[in-house]
Amino acid sequence: MISANNVTLRVGKKALFEDVNIKFTEGNCYGLIGANGAGKSTFLRILSGQLEPTNGTVVITPGQRLSVLEQDHFKYDECVVLDTVMMGNARLFEIMKEKDEIYAKPDFSDEDGIRASELEAEFANMNGWEAESDAATLLNGLGIETELHAKLMKDLNGSDKVKVLLARALFGNPDILLLDEPTNHLDLAAINWLEEFLINFENTVIVVSHDRYFLNKVCTHIADIDYAKIQLYSGNYDFWYESSQLMVKQMKEANRKKEEKIKELQEFIQRFSANASKSKQATSRKRALEKIELDEIRPSSRKYPYIDFRPEREIGNEVLAVEGLTKSIDGVKVLDNLTFTLNHEDKVAFVGANELAKTTLFQILMGELEPDAGTYRWGVTTSQAYFPKDSTKEFDNDYVIYDWLMQYSPVKDITYVRGFLGRMLFAGEDGAKQVKVLSGGEKVRCLLSKMMISGANCLIFDEPTNHLDMESITALNNGMIKFPGVILFASHDHQIVQTTANRIIELLPGGYIDKITTYDEYLESDEMAMKRQIYTVSEEQEADD
Repeated sequence: MISANNVTLRVGKKALFEDVNIKFTEGNCYGLIGANGAGKSTFLRILSGQLEPTNGTVVITPGQRLSVLEQDHFKYDECVVLDTVMMGNARLFEIMKEKDEIYAKPDFSDEDGIRASELEAEFANMNGWEAESDAATLLNGLGIETELHAKLMKDLNGSDKVKVLLARALFGNPDILLLDEPTNHLDLAAINWLEEFLINFENTVIVVSHDRYFLNKVCTHIADIDYAKIQLYSGNYDFWYESSQLMVKQMKEANRKKEEKIKELQEFIQRFSANASKSKQATSRKRALEKIELDEIRPSSRKYPYIDFRPEREIGNEVLAVEGLTKSIDGVKVLDNLTFTLNHEDKVAFVGANELAKTTLFQILMGELEPDAGTYRWGVTTSQAYFPKDSTKEFDNDYVIYDWLMQYSPVKDITYVRGFLGRMLFAGEDGAKQVKVLSGGEKVRCLLSKMMISGANCLIFDEPTNHLDMESITALNNGMIKFPGVILFASHDHQIVQTTANRIIELLPGGYIDKITTYDEYLESDEMAMKRQIYTVSEEQEADD
């Protein structure tokens, strides 16, 4: 168990937390939610002891081990991958190192023998003999192949480093597990594995995530940060949303009835206060009036942008024809004879473990890359807007936000442009910020403004939810669902894929699967499992040849 008792944290004059009291108990998974800047990550740092509160204490049950998902992706660059995972249980790793040092001594003494015996007993008690296999199992589950386990961390790409750090946090069955955005940079298969791991995890988990589907799957409780307080709700994210909305609705209804009662009493007092025969009743009504207190209803500090993609023209019958697209990157074939035709109502989710394949396809379709072989043709009635995974070039200039968006606007009017920026929460002087100093989330909102102002009828999104908060993700999800045109997209957000896509194309090594279906139906399909097996066997046969 871990609890925060009267925890207050002040940053300058602002109280980020004020007298917070909350208890997290064994066997539960708590989703910590709140608006951007509410202090979710900061609260995890307070719980882990990395940050001292201004007042109050954090109490952990004596003897329990706390594990944290590290955020520094370069901290363990000189460490072997498997060792990095086992370091997650610091005491166990210390024992392993001390044992190795003792046994490596050329002059092994009696004292060394006694110490080694003590260490072996503690090592066995901590299931040390299974440590390497347990660490390897975690890595494999997250998609880190066995041949990478003996490499140094610096030899891994950024996505794989994240997975190793996550395996490190999970290693050794910690009593308390603190996870800050654990699904970032994970593919859908790895996210699914993590969901199952946490569902079966029997100790305490506190997780910050912007993935609504993930929170719904794993959470038993939601801890909502708002106005420097934390309110605890039983149930998952959807249950919290419905409960919080219902609570506000009930408070408004109660206040409406109180206001009616106040009006009734005031009218009686005004009417009969000068009447001697009614004076006692009027005095009684005054006392009753003084006792009525309206409930304070504070609107949530969360702010939802308004995302609405409106195409300027309808799409004709010819949308996009792709024939035999093939492309290699650095000598590795990422697209292999890809062929498909889009219909004017298609919203296609591109899935699969190879992130580069999806990005490469989108870059080809937008004319940024040339295929090695094959062709593609957009219909004459189509217009495209593109959300790239890497938008560095877009913001490598000295524009302020207004001028940056103006260059893409068909209407060269500042009021028109400000309207689009206002929908994306850039109000007033916010539009005068230079684009090169914007945060990741602000840059994403700028790109979405650019797509909205374009009036395109075909949208391409390459991981658009990276850097967005929960409110913006919800708004984007709603905007994609409502959009009457064609969408091609890749996303790690299960809920966006499930609620938006009516067609799934999975890019596989040496092939692809193209299916008209929802994502959940696709995942449950035996046919899809069989096709994956066929492609795997085919790939192995090619390797043998």
